[in-house]
Amino acid sequence: MLQILGRPASINVRKVLWTCAELSLPHELTPWGQGDLALDSAAFRTLNPNGLVPVIREGDFVLWESNAICRYLAAREGATTLLPAEPHRRAKVEQWMDWQATELNNAWRSAFMGLVRRSPAHADPSVIEASIRAWNRHMAVLDDALHASGAFVCGEALTLADIVLGLSTHRWYSTPFEKPDLPAVARYYDTLSQRPGFRAHGRNGLP
Repeated sequence: MLQILGRPASINVRKVLWTCAELSLPHELTPWGQGDLALDSAAFRTLNPNGLVPVIREGDFVLWESNAICRYLAAREGATTLLPAEPHRRAKVEQWMDWQATELNNAWRSAFMGLVRRSPAHADPSVIEASIRAWNRHMAVLDDALHASGAFVCGEALTLADIVLGLSTHRWYSTPFEKPDLPAVARYYDTLSQRPGFRAHGRNGLP
């Protein structure tokens, strides 16, 4: 059976859990990064030398990096709605996944760590304010794309891009600061909230 290693509160673990829900994939979750299951232990670093979650394991096969794991699971299951086989459509899905992992994540990090995690290393008000501006600017990019694309970011069907962007959208709504009016993002959030996987692993009370 598929083993998922990582604490269930992690946004990146939640990507994988939601993907499994969409695929109806049975799995076992071991909450590494929680309690005695330390990420800096030799046992865990043998699996992922970066000391980060999630990691999946199937027999001797081990894979880390959340977006890579989501791609692998969709491809393994032949889920061409989540990850299209046609090159142009697949490239668009992967474009938004990569944008989320680089541009969008980098924008929100200081604001989220300062306002939600209350990290002393992220307490500078000017840095937080700059992060909020960048985060809102990136969410406006998503809003424009959703105005053009329809129900989901790549069209009328949910893809892996929506799983990673949906969790980031939930984090945006869950972080306490004044937000611009982004009607397409608001509609998108409501649409995603109709899916059991998002309610279980995205909009589930965790930021």
